[in-house]
Amino acid sequence: MLRTIAIATAFAATASAHCTRPLLKEAVDAYLTAQTTGHIDPFTTHFDNSTWLGYHENSLKVNITSGILTKPLAITHNRSFYDTSSCATFTEVIVNSTTNPYVIGTQLRFTNHKINKVDSVVTRPGDWLFNVTGYAYWTAYENWETIPEEQRDTQLTIRKAADAYLDRFNNKNVTVPWGTPCVRLEGGLYGDSGPNGTCNVGVPSGVPITNRRYVIDETLGSVDVLLDFGNSKWPDSHLFRVETGKLRYVHTITHCGIANCGV
Repeated sequence: MLRTIAIATAFAATASAHCTRPLLKEAVDAYLTAQTTGHIDPFTTHFDNSTWLGYHENSLKVNITSGILTKPLAITHNRSFYDTSSCATFTEVIVNSTTNPYVIGTQLRFTNHKINKVDSVVTRPGDWLFNVTGYAYWTAYENWETIPEEQRDTQLTIRKAADAYLDRFNNKNVTVPWGTPCVRLEGGLYGDSGPNGTCNVGVPSGVPITNRRYVIDETLGSVDVLLDFGNSKWPDSHLFRVETGKLRYVHTITHCGIANCGV
């Protein structure tokens, strides 16, 4: 009960941060252009320097001029989500290359209608279950179309579904709203995509999921959560699609720092 009240209070606090989708989309387009060209100057014109919180890559605050954005990448897939309540975006980027593969998840956060934080999880060969071919293949077959307005869940419902899934890692008694079918894409490993596919295949216990940062787009039933995974605090992105209050898709990428997280 207290958790529900806290979440509702947090949503109320962001009401004054309202942004428009065209504004957010313009900034995301600039981000994608920077990543494909390696030229960051046009992108930085969207920054609010007075409230700038920094450029973060795999949970580390780094100089943007030394980050992945200065490396031109041939993006083969991207999908973006827009949170107009909290003024934030999430973009999933795939570089399906045999020589230079990446899967990247980036949140942009705004204040005064300009970006004041860039927060990315950057994964490549050696990270948890990384397989860009599998990630690209299965993503292309999923349905992330806009949900009709009368069928949309509220932002609160979507966030609670994601939190239940993440809380389960540290509390096996948490009830998760599993959908049927539900499919999990983990680094490149895909679950059962049949009509009875399930994401309820068991999760480890005693794994804290901390430092959660949310981007929720109710028009697509989506919520992305950037987080610190486990006691090692591996930088991680969990992207969910929620339909009628239940989990439909789960995408997860994790940067380990050591080969396959030492497993």
